[in-house]
Amino acid sequence: MSARHDLHNLTLAEQAAQLAAKAVSSVELTQAALARVQAHDALGAFLSVDADVALAQAAAADARRAQGDATALLGVPIAHKDIFVTTDFASTAASKMLAGYRSPFDATVVAKLKAAGTVTLGKLNCDEFAMGSANENSAYNKVINPWDAKRIPGGSSGGSAAAVAARLVGGATGTDTGGSIRQPAALTGITGIKPTYGRCSRYGMIAFASSLDQAGPMARSAEDCALLLSAMSGFDERDATSAQRPAEDFAAALKAPRAGATADKPLQGLRIGLPKEFFGAGLAADVNGAVRAALAELEKLGATLVDVSLPRTELSIPVYYIIAPAEASSNLSRFDGVKFGHRAAQYKDLNDMYAKTRAEGFGPEVKRRIMIGAYVLSHGYYDAYYLQAQKLRRMIADDFQAAFKQCDVIAGPVTPTVARPVGSAVDPLADYLADIFTLPASLAGLPGMSVPAGFGEAGLPVGLQLIGNYWQEAALLHTAHAFQQATDWHTRAPAGF
Repeated sequence: MSARHDLHNLTLAEQAAQLAAKAVSSVELTQAALARVQAHDALGAFLSVDADVALAQAAAADARRAQGDATALLGVPIAHKDIFVTTDFASTAASKMLAGYRSPFDATVVAKLKAAGTVTLGKLNCDEFAMGSANENSAYNKVINPWDAKRIPGGSSGGSAAAVAARLVGGATGTDTGGSIRQPAALTGITGIKPTYGRCSRYGMIAFASSLDQAGPMARSAEDCALLLSAMSGFDERDATSAQRPAEDFAAALKAPRAGATADKPLQGLRIGLPKEFFGAGLAADVNGAVRAALAELEKLGATLVDVSLPRTELSIPVYYIIAPAEASSNLSRFDGVKFGHRAAQYKDLNDMYAKTRAEGFGPEVKRRIMIGAYVLSHGYYDAYYLQAQKLRRMIADDFQAAFKQCDVIAGPVTPTVARPVGSAVDPLADYLADIFTLPASLAGLPGMSVPAGFGEAGLPVGLQLIGNYWQEAALLHTAHAFQQATDWHTRAPAGF
């Protein structure tokens, strides 16, 4: 079989089709992917790669195919955000606190994708403990945006987004706490979906904010995301927040016609809600223009646009930045230098060991959020801050339910602007404010996705956000797929990749 140099241009679905047709082997796909990862190491997307592990998995996948196994993703190379623990690779959460840590088990999401036959190339860079919106908080190296090396790729799943956008890998796992799949997907021109909270197991996902964290796929198209989500979702008795939902074939649902739809109007009858709060003064003109053009395309496909309101959108920022740090301060208390992870070399007593270990192991943003969380949970402030935030969270979720009485899907921008320059955030609050459009769905536990929708300033990607009601991932993916069948934004690659 002669070497091919175009394999990186294949989507996951195309790779799967080539494997099924025996036009290419998993070993060949994996070798090509490993070569690209090495060639583009300067992106900073990968924290660890193991060619021996990947090629052994690829050979095993080829052997399964030879025996008649026709599992959809069998032999397809992917990579995992380094927030999922793995036995084959170090699991660091991009923090010095877990430098070199090897888990004795795989996260459920990793195990499910491994059972589906995917090949793991390695672990992907991210903001430390998934805290950040720019991927500037990794303890090891920054990730750069393939579209412009002087721009951020978004965070916290920036390594996943950059790897997919640069065609180093066809698909990757990410996690979304307040927008960490959707925001980097938008800023790098790829597709990503945050499922309903509880759709994918959190077992083996290094916790940031337990009531918000959710795993999801990142790939070039809705079709690829559907394939990955079908394999990685499902009930897990080891995760108390995992929902007992029947398994769904999202790839099949993607292509199932809507009632009353026609070939040229695949979205006939779909009502798309436009929250007026998503199109206010804070939205950049170039992003607004791209999103409006995408909405016009959805209308051409048969959808009807409906004005709706999410009146508590602005409150989502203070609510999130009370609840998430509070949960982070609790979750990260386990990193004390006693059982695993970094331990200070010199200390006088137990308290001194705790203090020095955490001072050395945690980065500035993680320390900031731990301190905020400890404050809002402290005696005298719990009722004033944390309890009030939880009440407002319920009201934000109620706003969505009121909106869904008028529409089937909610649409709008993912981010207020295109990717900002590296190092341009004047203070942490500037990045917090950039999450205004992704936080509401996270607080409500709703599924949301980012779909490539054009380009803005300096030729940088813009994402269209689609938000569905609980367990309506299939409807989101169907809408995104119809849009991608009519447009080519998701096929565009950054120059040089």
